[in-house]
Amino acid sequence: CSRPQKVCLCPFLPIHPLKVSTCLYIIQHPAEESRVLRTVPLLSACLPPEKCKILVGRRFSEDRYPELATVCRSPSTLILYPGAEATNLEEVAVMSASPSVMIIIDGTWSQAKDIFYKNSLFRLPKQVQLKTNISSQYVIRTQPTNTCLSTLECAAAALSIMEKNKSIQETILRPLQALCSFQLQHGAQIHHSKEHLLKNGLYNKPMPKNKRKLRRMELLVNNVKI
Repeated sequence: CSRPQKVCLCPFLPIHPLKVSTCLYIIQHPAEESRVLRTVPLLSACLPPEKCKILVGRRFSEDRYPELATVCRSPSTLILYPGAEATNLEEVAVMSASPSVMIIIDGTWSQAKDIFYKNSLFRLPKQVQLKTNISSQYVIRTQPTNTCLSTLECAAAALSIMEKNKSIQETILRPLQALCSFQLQHGAQIHHSKEHLLKNGLYNKPMPKNKRKLRRMELLVNNVKI
């Protein structure tokens, strides 16, 4: 895990990489590389190298990424990105018999949105979303809403559905739970979601002057999905 011995996460990782038929392509925004407590390295440590491929960047053209372009054009490829056009993953998994490829964008919501809409390749695969009301266990980082999940949590839930094996999710979440526990023991504070803070009058930062951002905050308070 490349962490100091006192906070080593290796005991919480699977002894052997998980055997899965689904291959993940993690499209990582460059800003995520510099985050100390990012979750993708933990996800990668749980899976065989050939089943978890990480591509870092903002723009992905067919000329520069021919392998990714081929993947995006394959009928068995899915992209995990919520929205009106997305099908619930559970429904797709029932009909899927062959090994699949899943693309997941790693970044903040605004970064993920920018990558999704400014790269035409990512609108070629079938768009899917997770139907869950589970709260994130990544409590050392602020999420926009109570049900927003980290990249590792999304991947864990998606793999358990695609592989029809709930134990996969439990195994992948174990190092994340240990990471948060270590950080809290060493002075980190639990981060409630922005939605929780706004609804309970605990949001102590200046309200944005940008009308679009202010409107998004109003939607969070009024329980409107954004």
